[in-house]
Amino acid sequence: MIKHKNTFIKNIYYMLSYAFLSLNRRDDEDIAAEEFENIHSLFAAILSKGIGRQLKQGLHREYLSRKEDIPVLRGKVDMPDTIKNRLSRKRILTSEYDEFTENNLLNQILKTTVLLLLQHAQVEEKYKHTLKREMLFFANVQTINPAKIHWSTIRFRRNNSDYRMLISLCQLVLEGMLLTTDSGEYKLASFIDEQRMSRLYEKFILEYYIKECPQVKATASQIPWALDDGIGTMLPVMQSDIMLSRGNEVLIIDAKFYSRTTQMRFDTHTLHSGNLYQIFTYVKNKDMEFGNQPHTVSGMLLYAATDEKIQPNNTYQMSGNKISVRTLDLNKEFSEIDAQLKAIVEEHLGGSCKNAG
Repeated sequence: MIKHKNTFIKNIYYMLSYAFLSLNRRDDEDIAAEEFENIHSLFAAILSKGIGRQLKQGLHREYLSRKEDIPVLRGKVDMPDTIKNRLSRKRILTSEYDEFTENNLLNQILKTTVLLLLQHAQVEEKYKHTLKREMLFFANVQTINPAKIHWSTIRFRRNNSDYRMLISLCQLVLEGMLLTTDSGEYKLASFIDEQRMSRLYEKFILEYYIKECPQVKATASQIPWALDDGIGTMLPVMQSDIMLSRGNEVLIIDAKFYSRTTQMRFDTHTLHSGNLYQIFTYVKNKDMEFGNQPHTVSGMLLYAATDEKIQPNNTYQMSGNKISVRTLDLNKEFSEIDAQLKAIVEEHLGGSCKNAG
């Protein structure tokens, strides 16, 4: 597994900053400057900052429908249930009403995540102290079963857009949980698994190029199959991680976050064959899209570097296209990561990569 050194923990903050752009604020610079021994303290620090900022603005409140048996009418009467109460000789009404409350899904997710972090032994006490103080303002907010959160259905509007980064971070934390089979309690994993780190790694690189290299167009575009007869029934979607383009020059990047960047076969290190086949397929189909127009299409497998002795750094010329394999060392200072990402653009798309802002 990639070593989680202090520099790497700090760089996860920068990755989060690009992936969730609202993190990139001046008042969070002190987080970037801190040394974190583990990733959960980092999450706790960011959440405490974000929740503190949100408390100054006021917790998000919304109207939610309630149904309650009460002696005095509130809202409108639910006649079927009220009749049942009468038949049972209960002198109460079943009322339906709308309540403007902070006890909504967004705040429930925040509270649930914070309480789990507070239970984690690796979270430093100074962050726990701040979070405990902030939770006093969540007294009327209930917790929620993390397994029942439907993340894809959460919608952000103008009145709750400030929650977007916080909820995204909560999702990263809660999806990294393990459910113990003996006590039935949730416990946070001691690390983030490859799949979740891979998604963060991909999003970081894409958002980095969108923000730092406005001279190129950075997207996560689908690539159409180059079909002779136009019939593509049952063909899988070709979804690129990052596609950088300037005019008719295109670089397709597949970002890979693995515990091992190469595979061993007969004591020989080789590239992951599936990854190479995939990027080659992307490049050749994108190449065909231009037809007879002057153009260049190249591809790159960009691995997160591991502590292995052998790290791939190769360039191949394949059927008229350049396919590169590189590693990005997340244990370096961020200035070095920044320089390497900019150099990729300069090498493949020409010209310097400078933020116009």
